[in-house]
Amino acid sequence: MTTLYGIRNCDTVKKARAWLDAAGVAYDFHDYKTAGVDPDRLRGWVDRLGWETLLNRAGTTFRKLPDADKAGLDAERAMALMRAQPSMIKRPVVEQGETLLVGFRPDAWDVLR
Repeated sequence: MTTLYGIRNCDTVKKARAWLDAAGVAYDFHDYKTAGVDPDRLRGWVDRLGWETLLNRAGTTFRKLPDADKAGLDAERAMALMRAQPSMIKRPVVEQGETLLVGFRPDAWDVLR
């Protein structure tokens, strides 16, 4: 089963959903802005990919943080930020079996077909 994690109104997530639909890939959508993100799942993503890959530093939510909150980040602090503000998780995240992808790059997503 394929699960797409993201935020419903995110343009990149919309593109990813359209790509999955066009490719005929069935998936469940998990909106982590409204449903949150499971702490164990987030820990697993960080363990596999690193918090640096998952934390969306380019987004408005992160940029608006006080400098003190951005300084000295490590895995635990980054995960706390992402749990508190799921919009700080890069989008989309897609899981399919052992495959875990972050961000929408159609060429990399061919493995989902």
